Amino acid sequence: MKRFSRMLELEAPVRSADGAGGFSGSWSVLGTHWGTVEPGSGRLESGEGYPRARVPYRIIIRAVPPTSVARPKPGYRFRDGTRVFEIRAVQDSSDARFLTCLVDEEEAS
Repeated sequence: MKRFSRMLELEAPVRSADGAGGFSGSWSVLGTHWGTVEPGSGRLESGEGYPRARVPYRIIIRAVPPTSVARPKPGYRFRDGTRVFEIRAVQDSSDARFLTCLVDEEEAS
């Protein structure tokens, strides 16, 4: 039995006209999911002139129907308090009871 102990907000990107011929971006909350956040294997990447560590995560939640607006999709993100996880991929479990989201934690800027 999975232990879902984190309340995660699912957010989708929203583009709006900025009034100067361009667009500005923001995020809209689509709903909340209880889930678990599991770190993956870390690796070293080359950054702007220096190496940096990168740790991907897996977020597991209960399954959501494909037609639901609250179903995670690549390009969406989860928010856990001040932590933000960008969704790269979503896969159904073999028994269709759970979704596994492969995510990267966004660095604070």
